Amino acid sequence: MTKLYDSIRAISWKADGLYLLDQRKLPQQYTELHLTTAPAVADAIRDMVVRGAPAIGIAAAFAVVSSAIEHQSLDYDARIEKILEDIVTLSESRPTAVNLFWALDKMKQCLQSTQVNDENLVQVMLDQATLIRDQDVQANYQMGEYGASLLQQDAGAVLTHCNAGALATGGYGTALGVIRSAYSAGKINQVFADETRPWMQGARLTAWEFVKDGIPVTLLCEGAAASLMQQGKVSWVIVGSDRIAANGDVANKIGTYSLAILAKHHGVKFMVAAPTSTIDMKTATGAEIPIEQRAASEVFGCGEHRVATEGAQAWNPAFDVTPAALVDAIVTEKGVIEHPTLEKMQLHMSQKV
Repeated sequence: MTKLYDSIRAISWKADGLYLLDQRKLPQQYTELHLTTAPAVADAIRDMVVRGAPAIGIAAAFAVVSSAIEHQSLDYDARIEKILEDIVTLSESRPTAVNLFWALDKMKQCLQSTQVNDENLVQVMLDQATLIRDQDVQANYQMGEYGASLLQQDAGAVLTHCNAGALATGGYGTALGVIRSAYSAGKINQVFADETRPWMQGARLTAWEFVKDGIPVTLLCEGAAASLMQQGKVSWVIVGSDRIAANGDVANKIGTYSLAILAKHHGVKFMVAAPTSTIDMKTATGAEIPIEQRAASEVFGCGEHRVATEGAQAWNPAFDVTPAALVDAIVTEKGVIEHPTLEKMQLHMSQKV
């Protein structure tokens, strides 16, 4: 399937191993890091070289392949033990994004398959990781179509938060995939993007993606969103997610919850686009989702430049939880869940693609 406005891939496997686009350096520098061990990939996930729930899972899957290559000189049982140790290391890199654990579980199941042996181990692992990546891209294409179908023909402009695009996935994006599809279909003509403090993913990454693909984008500070909606300048808020609970509560980048409240007040529709691998039916509600607390230093400055007063403290949760009651639609590769509830989520997850 060929899509318009689809030119970015942040994760690649080449003859000599895994390459990750260093998202910390965008947009000033386009730098790919060549990583050959699972602990190095775990550090890259933790340090935000790669971020976004689907992308984290994909990077971790390829890291398991790197582990299989690194330990190939060991006898088979010792090799398997080392790979399993590396899977644990990868699982500890970030706590909120459920796609990480989903992808690692897929790799572990593959590793323990009766069809795997010492000679074919690397190839079987590589095939599984590649399948995870390719299925993610296809899911994003499908989500893009489903999500765009919800927008009226003259929807005008939409607002997005953080980066749920090609950089956060195998390609095309979840929320940004919906926006790409809607723009391609002529339904929208403008995107507003929150800057997204403290890592500025909106300013550095989302804006970069849209500029690169020729989609009109306007940045705004988070504090300007209410005024934007009050003036009727956006018809939808479209975001991604790092974990969705069984009842439809949504964990996403900090600031998403406040946008949902503002959208409800102003009559703006609120859409969450995420693959079914982001839905955690074992987590009953958003209250049970672990929220990563990151270093205070991220709040004190912008990049490496400190702007905060010395002696101040900072509270820095990476995510917040938006209650299902504030969500108009969750879009996955299986279709649309309007006004999500536990029963609707269960039915949706039971359906075959």
